Amino acid sequence: MIERTIEVERMEHVISVFGSFDRNLSIIESELGVKVLDRENKIHICGEEESVMLAEKAINGLLTLAARGENIDAQSVRYILKLVAEGRESKINELASDVVCITAKGKPVKAKTLGQKTYCDAIANNTITLGIGPAGTGKTYLAVAAAVAAFRAEEVNRIILTRPAVEAGEKLGFLPGDMKDKIDPYLQPLYDALQDMIPAAKLKEYMELNVIQIAPLAFMRGRTLNDAVVILDEAQNTTTQQIKMFLTRMGMNTKMIVTGDMTQIDLPASQTSGLVQAMKILKDVKGISFIELNKKDIVRHKLVTRIVEAYEKFEEKEKAERKQLRAAREAEKTPQA
Repeated sequence: MIERTIEVERMEHVISVFGSFDRNLSIIESELGVKVLDRENKIHICGEEESVMLAEKAINGLLTLAARGENIDAQSVRYILKLVAEGRESKINELASDVVCITAKGKPVKAKTLGQKTYCDAIANNTITLGIGPAGTGKTYLAVAAAVAAFRAEEVNRIILTRPAVEAGEKLGFLPGDMKDKIDPYLQPLYDALQDMIPAAKLKEYMELNVIQIAPLAFMRGRTLNDAVVILDEAQNTTTQQIKMFLTRMGMNTKMIVTGDMTQIDLPASQTSGLVQAMKILKDVKGISFIELNKKDIVRHKLVTRIVEAYEKFEEKEKAERKQLRAAREAEKTPQA
């Protein structure tokens, strides 16, 4: 057992790091098996040597973020603990990122992981950005935030959001209502993100004026999209023809953001995902950036990360079993000497 001490200049930073009712502190203590106390502008960490050293690095990193005005929540703490465990504590400074957008309630939208920061930087610096990653990594939300920020800054005149309208085997013709009623459920995630960024009355006004448009991908055909940020969501469910059609709609002063999750392809097995093909064809094209997010970038409930990990293990096991089965069948076909 050892004890390490961290000297603190401002107690408000300690309060921010420890969290309401010491909730953040409880995460650090339970994850690392240490005991942390604050007395007389000092933080005392007691426990096994390796755990204490990790806790010291994590708390110093969190204090740095708090000093820069970053909000420290449970997700932030768990992410910092992961970085420290991987020996990447030097990367913590990079998390004090610029504000992407301010929500309708006045809250700043920022990258919460290194992967998200890379994604936001790519959107800012490239004409076309493709963000690929599992559910919960903030692909769509950050893309919408970047689009709203550009619109507010009058860098573009329009925001256009689209996604394939038919997913998971459902056909629009069998759904009740007119066309808007049929397609709105598929587009709801885009509405949700926009409603976070723009007050409801203002959003309604913008949509009535068509300066913010949400439509299924099929409605993009034949258009030239100028002075806009255009977001294609759920691109893993586009066909090869659809994604080519979408990308060639680009006009002057337009930025495109494409998001997708390779683990949620709903196309028939006989069809190639347009996103998969685009990644192969466009990987070396200047002005196009590919950003791959992973389970470390998930910012939803901690169970989401565990669910993604469980599915990854299951899929890897199934893949290995199929490979063994194919090998066994090939061996049976090989004539014996």
